[in-house]
Amino acid sequence: MMNKIKVLVIDDSAVVRQALTALLESDKQIEVTSAADPFIAAQKMMKEVPDVITLDVEMPRMDGITFLRKIMSQHPIPVIIISSLTEKNTETAIHALELGAIDVLKKPTFDRNDHSDYAQSIIRVVRAASKAVVRRKQVETLRPVINKPAQNMAMIRTTEKLVAIGASTGGTEALVELLQALPVDCPGMVIVQHMPEVFTKSFAERLNRICKITVKEAAHGDSILRGHALIAPGNKHMEVKRSGARYYVEISQGEPVNRHRPSVDVLFSSVSKYAGKNAIGVIMTGMGADGSKGLLQMKEAGAFTIAQDEKSCIVFGMPKEAIRLNAVDKIVALREIAGQIQTAAHAH
Repeated sequence: MMNKIKVLVIDDSAVVRQALTALLESDKQIEVTSAADPFIAAQKMMKEVPDVITLDVEMPRMDGITFLRKIMSQHPIPVIIISSLTEKNTETAIHALELGAIDVLKKPTFDRNDHSDYAQSIIRVVRAASKAVVRRKQVETLRPVINKPAQNMAMIRTTEKLVAIGASTGGTEALVELLQALPVDCPGMVIVQHMPEVFTKSFAERLNRICKITVKEAAHGDSILRGHALIAPGNKHMEVKRSGARYYVEISQGEPVNRHRPSVDVLFSSVSKYAGKNAIGVIMTGMGADGSKGLLQMKEAGAFTIAQDEKSCIVFGMPKEAIRLNAVDKIVALREIAGQIQTAAHAH
């Protein structure tokens, strides 16, 4: 018999604790204990260390960020942030990802119609988190703010090459490392990172502050420009289109694909159609198979395709599936992806 996944739910709301416990324990392989605040959680963890923690960010006595910082610097455990979709909580949740949390989910609603989809979503994330590789992390309290140089017209012309990137669980910090390593004249980029709506805007703004390149949440009709990265908005699909020499994005609602909106497959499929051999595809850490079929389409259209290797992934789901489909030209560690993009961008 398989060992159960032990989850510790930390939230000061009894209603939320009960809802999350019921949702998670609908999976017979998950066993839940709960705590009203980090002090009670710490006492419980002394008796039994959980496999996964779900953590609220706004709590009395000790906030979730302080508790997360202590966990990640002392005894790293996979942590999933469960947050309300408010502007303040969104900023805090993005900071939690920087400190080492592996995913952010919105708090459950109490509309019964939403429970089935939400339950399946959180169960999938908890199962992936239980297998995630979490490393001890000492994080500086302040990240450097990059002063971007004035970009001349040569830098903002549409580049011949286009980079499409897909990531999920563990992808937020992997994208920080990748994008910070890219120079200001790198090819234009389009990125799908599975995140709830509202979070993608804060995430893009954070990346823009700490990277040399310009990063923004994509809006319908945005041009894809050299030295710029567009992040698909949460709960919207993003597709690449072409008008003459200009690449641009279309943002739409559409049905979820592979249970996701935005979907990496939707993005990659459009890139294969409109950019073909001028594209570079990158699939990074994440659970599930979203992006694998689209990456194969890109490869078949002549694009150069890259997968993050297992050792540097938090969850080796999406890259593994793409490799299985023979959709990948090069498998490299996270720290090597930026160099591979630059090499491919300059290849004729």
